[in-house]
Amino acid sequence: MVHFCGLLTLQREPVPLKSISVSVNIYEFVAGVSATLNYENEEKVPLEAFFVFPMDEDSAVYSFEALVDGKKIVAELQDKMKARTNYEKAISQGHQAFLLEGDSSSRDVFSCNVGNLQPGSKAAVTLKYVQELPLEADGALRFVLPAVLNPRYQFSGSSKDSCLNVKTPIVPVEDLPYTLSMVATIDSQHGIEKVQSNCPLSPTEYLGEDKTSAQVSLAAGHKFDRDVELLIYYSEVHTPSVVLEMGMPNMKPGHLMGDPSAMVSFYPNIPEDQPSNTCGEFIFLMDRSGSMQSPMSSQDTSQLRIQAAKETLILLLKSLPIGCYFNIYGFGSSYEACFPESVKYTQQTMEEALGRVKLMQADLGGTEILAPLQNIYRGPSIPGHPLQLFVFTDGEVTDTFSVIKEVRINRQKHRCFSFGIGEGASTSLIKGIARASGGTSEFITGKDRMQSKALRTLKRSLQPVVEDVSLSWHLPPGLSAKMLSPEQTVIFRGQRLIIYAQLTGRMPAAETTGEVCLKYTLQGKTFEDKVTFPLQPKPDVNLTIHRLAAKSLLQTKDMGLRETPASDKKDALNLSLESGVISSFTAFIAINKELNKPVQGPLAHRDIPRPILLGASAPLKIKCQSASQPRGELMCYKAKTFQMGDYSLCGLISHKDQHSPGFGENHLVQLIYHQNANGSWDLNEDLAKVLGMSLEEIMAAHPAELVDSSGWATILAVIWLHSNGKDLKCEWELLERKAVAWMRAHAGSTMPSVVKAAITFLKSSVDPAIFAF
Repeated sequence: MVHFCGLLTLQREPVPLKSISVSVNIYEFVAGVSATLNYENEEKVPLEAFFVFPMDEDSAVYSFEALVDGKKIVAELQDKMKARTNYEKAISQGHQAFLLEGDSSSRDVFSCNVGNLQPGSKAAVTLKYVQELPLEADGALRFVLPAVLNPRYQFSGSSKDSCLNVKTPIVPVEDLPYTLSMVATIDSQHGIEKVQSNCPLSPTEYLGEDKTSAQVSLAAGHKFDRDVELLIYYSEVHTPSVVLEMGMPNMKPGHLMGDPSAMVSFYPNIPEDQPSNTCGEFIFLMDRSGSMQSPMSSQDTSQLRIQAAKETLILLLKSLPIGCYFNIYGFGSSYEACFPESVKYTQQTMEEALGRVKLMQADLGGTEILAPLQNIYRGPSIPGHPLQLFVFTDGEVTDTFSVIKEVRINRQKHRCFSFGIGEGASTSLIKGIARASGGTSEFITGKDRMQSKALRTLKRSLQPVVEDVSLSWHLPPGLSAKMLSPEQTVIFRGQRLIIYAQLTGRMPAAETTGEVCLKYTLQGKTFEDKVTFPLQPKPDVNLTIHRLAAKSLLQTKDMGLRETPASDKKDALNLSLESGVISSFTAFIAINKELNKPVQGPLAHRDIPRPILLGASAPLKIKCQSASQPRGELMCYKAKTFQMGDYSLCGLISHKDQHSPGFGENHLVQLIYHQNANGSWDLNEDLAKVLGMSLEEIMAAHPAELVDSSGWATILAVIWLHSNGKDLKCEWELLERKAVAWMRAHAGSTMPSVVKAAITFLKSSVDPAIFAF
């Protein structure tokens, strides 16, 4: 039995963490972040405070320092075991000490220890990191400040060393005793069109006439009920570029931090092609743990995750190409498959799968994804049908590195496309499994639609494969480029490609240029993208490009304390220490030796509470007494309880629609649900209901001399989609293509006349050109 249960008394000691203030500096598509945790000891005894918090998987943490009563203490990056020993030793000697480390099981969870904080003392602990900003489908750059850390499912083999094992108090967001503030400054030579957010912001303040610099602030009162997301729109974002950064002046050449580093950005203009009609094995692995019964966002009216998942699976099933193979897995503490092995996509198999999807519930317990993955990989490959794996999960697992390792081992036989559902999904898991297999990752939060992102990814996976990807450098004699990024084998249409390299040798005189060329093959045709750049590296006190390059390299070698091969451990440790970027094998430690006050007995330990998002009910009040807690009234906020294989959210979530497999008045989903596997529709009462007409009316208008009833029904359905579902076209575009292709083959030369009759009958303004006669 595993419990996530935090205890917080109604009249207990004040929490020492008072506020978190964040400064963000975004230049083009790189963010530099400085986050300060402000502590104050209002008690009469020395304290040790422990705080667990989320970070983005791609964050390169390179600095940690403390300001204690006006004195600045800069941390040193050390071997993690050594840092922990030095921390305990310093505390025992009466010194003040600060420890920052990443979790042993995941790259997106950190913990901070503040040890021996004296009564009345204040400490401001600051960590700094840099990260690349991902590019959204609409061209926006996405910056996320993680504010939500969900409880993660613990199974019997979980690491005992994880900071997630600590039962930190969890409280409703409205009772959280500390605040969050954030100021973001954005600079781009291309001009800033707008900045949007999922949280209230101050009005965007432009710092110049040309709109190349802007500033926004998070409005006061953020409730930690969601991650803080900024969407930044530049006037032009798809321009290839090379940024060259000078190395550390006091570092010898030949080392990563001593030589200049280059960050190369490409936006390959890969032409769109019609998807293949027959190729592919598609397996959809859907989270059915109890947390999927939660809403998609903190808004009361948002759709339940499991309901969005069911609609997404229906859309995916209807959009698959005829002749492919498919299967659906649901997983929790156990897993289930629709079929013993992948089956050919036919009307019969599609209908069987739809029946199961319609009855699907979030009823499989915890979140154990490793077992179903291993079962999928054990299955036989289908010749001519490469495996495309789609993983949907809220990411609440603790064996992150084990899962990533399993995907990496099988990377030659498949691509994995991953989707993080809801606030607080593990970026380490979602990004890690996609990166390990050459796939892509998406996060679905706030008002995002799972359906749109999943269908956009399916469309991407159906595109012809880009092959023979190569990168070549044209540099002056005596200068060469050493690749730091992993070899790129897959490129998708609309994807930005970022590559890091170390320039070794003698830098040429001023005004000399270099060139880098990206070459790839698509369906036998060769494409090239080139960018010329000046060979004058610029200094950066934060060594941003060097840190990002080190992080990129670490992500290929660092698989956590338990899963990293012995051959990579030493490399990862040395790279981390040289670059100053934290890893699974290192930790930051700062010691204030000027303070020398031996502690009488153990320090008073204070775990900083964090918010619980699943809540819709009041906390449970209980009376209890333990060795560490005197008798009193306690509040117990239960996030997840696992017992005898069952899952319970202790009444913290709404069970609305839990037993309702239908799709209500969503006519778009109803219409799509009744489409046949070959793309056609049948003329029946189901279609009539969606069209808002009687079946008799539709049959009376049927031009039987031109087309049969299925052809007439299909034309009407496609026109209805264009008339009533325009805003969600990306979700039904693939299934509509199937319908139009079926109509062309079915109606032949009569198709223009049938379309004209249908448009007249529906009194629609749809352009007949959508059928591309």
